Amino acid sequence: MQKFEFFEHTADIGIRAYGRNLNEAFENAAVAVFEVMTDTSKVEPKEMREVKIDGYDLENLLYRWIESLLVYYDSEIMLFSKFYVNIDEKNLTLEGKAWGEKFDPNKHERRTVVKAMTYHEMKIENKGNYYILTFVVDI
Repeated sequence: MQKFEFFEHTADIGIRAYGRNLNEAFENAAVAVFEVMTDTSKVEPKEMREVKIDGYDLENLLYRWIESLLVYYDSEIMLFSKFYVNIDEKNLTLEGKAWGEKFDPNKHERRTVVKAMTYHEMKIENKGNYYILTFVVDI
């Protein structure tokens, strides 16, 4: 199963992330967002950051997960390439970890900066044996 794909969207970037379960789909969504910004295969998992959030529904958890990671990028210039997510669907909480390193222009390709997560076209689909997360990021 592919981890993610991009789709055309006027002035922004659409992402479809896939996973065998909801946690994996959220992890792959994060990889996709950082792949927009750089080649994540060149981002070493040297430092770890934690994210603990709650939401009012799964879409809000997805929004807040990506938003939290972008805050680390904006405040520390952190790029991430490895993620761990544990979602409690009953209580709508997410505990996640992201591993990466600070942006180094000599090592990391500078692609398009993701400015923000959006709710535009957001959809979380449970297909029985896999999940599809669809969303758009502002660039």
